[in-house]
Amino acid sequence: MLDAPEGVGTFDAEGNYIPRQIADHDIEDRFLDDAYTATMVQVEDGQIVSGKVVKVDRDEVLLDIGYKSEGIIPNRELSIRNVLDPGEIVTLGEEIEALVLQKEDKDGHLILSKKRAQYERAWGNIEGVKESDGTVSGMVIEVVKGGLILDIGLRGFLPASLVELRRVRDLQPYVGQTLEAKIIELDKNRNNVVLSRRAWLEETEKEQREAFLENLKPGERRSGVVSSVVSFGAFVDLGGMDGLVHVSELSWKHVDHPSAVVQVGDEIETQVLEVDLDRERISLSLKATQQDPWQEFASSHQVGELVYGRVTKLVPFGAFVQVGESIEGLVHISEISSHHIDLPEQVVTPGEELWVKIIDLDINRRRISLSIKQAAEGGIVAAEFQEHFGEHAYDAEGNYIGAATDDVAADEDQAWAEYYSDTGEAVEAAPAEQEGSDGSEAVEASAEEPVEQV
Repeated sequence: MLDAPEGVGTFDAEGNYIPRQIADHDIEDRFLDDAYTATMVQVEDGQIVSGKVVKVDRDEVLLDIGYKSEGIIPNRELSIRNVLDPGEIVTLGEEIEALVLQKEDKDGHLILSKKRAQYERAWGNIEGVKESDGTVSGMVIEVVKGGLILDIGLRGFLPASLVELRRVRDLQPYVGQTLEAKIIELDKNRNNVVLSRRAWLEETEKEQREAFLENLKPGERRSGVVSSVVSFGAFVDLGGMDGLVHVSELSWKHVDHPSAVVQVGDEIETQVLEVDLDRERISLSLKATQQDPWQEFASSHQVGELVYGRVTKLVPFGAFVQVGESIEGLVHISEISSHHIDLPEQVVTPGEELWVKIIDLDINRRRISLSIKQAAEGGIVAAEFQEHFGEHAYDAEGNYIGAATDDVAADEDQAWAEYYSDTGEAVEAAPAEQEGSDGSEAVEASAEEPVEQV
């Protein structure tokens, strides 16, 4: 085996070179610092570095970034949040970023800041989000005068008027919640970021409304909850949007005010009348889900029948008579009496009850023409009135023949009382002998008129 020169390794029997082990003291002192420095991470003030959390104390966090000593993150430099326990922000072994505040303080320590690193990163991200009209997400960390502070990597201000679609009085319940928001103002020089959650909600709801409206078709039946009642109708929450039931579509009857038909919180079934995509409006109908009283009346009555009704209104050209649920017909002045009259009130008065004959039934125009004078000539009484009298009141063809005795007349009065009780109308049967009392004579005469001609 050959002898190697001094200061180098040796060779084994096969001629393989064996390096000499070098001890620390073999490197001259003037080269030692350079060798050590070459193995370290190079840092400068303001630089963002990455490292592993190696210690979490009550007042500071130690971060190993590969420097000659661990960097110190003081508690105040951990987060923009007012947190007393560093353990709420970082955990042992976690990889985080930090900004170099000072390479060496008076004690030779490397001072770092986690929150300032986040701040720098956040500004870059936020500027990109603002340019692309995107959204940011952050936790509400504080309630301040006029709004909320969100942690979006920096402090974002959300004005109270822009938290919801409507003004919110109590902001405290939002603390700890994570909210989405749009950026409406950005000024790095002033460190000013203004957010709007309302803008995000409007944009989100617009997309949802468009999708909801596209799937809603006229003629469909949708259930909903009455959300508000106003003078011109009622708004119904269909589970995605509100639709309006106009007062004219609430009922087949006349409605003085929508509150007489529905109340806030009522669950109702409606029919979709119209969907206006451009104006994002939905027109609904409640009465369309109910049986049309005109159709019902037309299916159970025919021209020539006698029906019993009540005078509701007088006009110069005749009188309106209610003959069914929400059904009124017109008795033209020429059909009130067999003799000439100048005004309807010469013969009939509002509230008077009498027999009338159906002389025309136009269901398409929802008009019924009636006659008092033709009712006096007799005819077949409508089925619903026959049910309230005994067989003695009709002949074999169903013509009304009236009461033959005082006992039968009393039964007839009772029958009429029961009829109006069933229909919800408070009417007292007028005894036949009380002629001359208010309205009774006209009622009795009108009721008896068909009898005289049968």
